[in-house]
Amino acid sequence: MRRILIADDNDAIVDILKSFAEAEGYETVTAGDGEEALSVFQKEHFDAVLLDVMMPKLDGFEVCRAIRRVSNVPVLMITARGEDYDRIMGLDIGADDYIVKPFSAKEVMARIRAVLRRLQPVGEEKITFGSLSLFPSACRTEINGVEVALTKKEFDLLSLLVQNRGQAFSRDRLLETLWGFDYEGDTRTVDTHIKRLRAKLSKEPHDDWDIRTIWGVGYSFGGES
Repeated sequence: MRRILIADDNDAIVDILKSFAEAEGYETVTAGDGEEALSVFQKEHFDAVLLDVMMPKLDGFEVCRAIRRVSNVPVLMITARGEDYDRIMGLDIGADDYIVKPFSAKEVMARIRAVLRRLQPVGEEKITFGSLSLFPSACRTEINGVEVALTKKEFDLLSLLVQNRGQAFSRDRLLETLWGFDYEGDTRTVDTHIKRLRAKLSKEPHDDWDIRTIWGVGYSFGGES
């Protein structure tokens, strides 16, 4: 049974999300503040995490940063703040999705299902291109045998580009393919993830491939394998 951590200081919201999640067959654990959420996460295994941004003790951004230091588990941020800055902030620190209040519990469950579907292994057991190796079933990335820690969304983005190397993907197409047709964000989400992905990959030297910007179109993966 898949397990979900629900962290929010609003008991009514927690009760609603817990009820809907359990009705869909998920096992749930709840936390009322950021410190409790992080403590529970460090002790138990979860398949997804729902984090409210405005929590006491530690806010959702801080909890997400701490989770990303040790895990690539899908994180969905829930907040009443819908400004672009907050959305970009959440995505920059590694959140997989960003849900703005008020929302329907059914929508949240749909977002969770979409994230978990993308966790299913696809393609080859190992994908190699020059110094780069991808392991889809483990969601692991290596450059010259050295592991590079990526979030699930970053791995999916890199994997899609590598498996379609030489093909230019528009931002809209990447958004629809990896985030879904019902995603409410805009194409800046793609640029944010590409920027973060490049920064992580650049920590290990490689000159035989790169993620290329195709001006007026989007992005592609290329190089000599």
